[in-house]
Amino acid sequence: MSPMFSKKIKVGSKAPDFALPSHLGGKIKLSGFLGKKNVVLAFFPMAWTTICTNQIPSYENELERFERHNTQVLAVSVDSVPCHQNWQKTLGGISYPILSDSSPHGAVSRQYGVLTESDRSDRVLFIIDKKGIIRFIEQIGVNNLPDNRHVFEELDRIDQERQ
Repeated sequence: MSPMFSKKIKVGSKAPDFALPSHLGGKIKLSGFLGKKNVVLAFFPMAWTTICTNQIPSYENELERFERHNTQVLAVSVDSVPCHQNWQKTLGGISYPILSDSSPHGAVSRQYGVLTESDRSDRVLFIIDKKGIIRFIEQIGVNNLPDNRHVFEELDRIDQERQ
């Protein structure tokens, strides 16, 4: 694990609320999903890099599966909305919100303990349940990009608890 990621937020704690602008337009508020959907919150360092260019489309490719788990995917970086809008076009289009944590710079990344010393978001994934509780946290390293299997295993557990 990178020494950058602070375990400030722990599994079982309430997810800090935020409202951030999306590349799709408007602002997305985390609390808007309370009682409605689980959320996969994927922080990533920056657009246009090789690893992020693989990571972000991996969620797009699984959107139907996320929907079966009643889960919204949100990606977050400190890049601007115009940067996200242009980048997602080169990826073939991203239909879930890519959120800009650029103003004030890295405020939400800081809340979640993922802002690095170089002022970028660390590559960390959170699963937040419908009650707003963090159920899963994973720092994603350069050599262990997710195949999303572990994410769906956790979503299966959350689904089973509802039954």
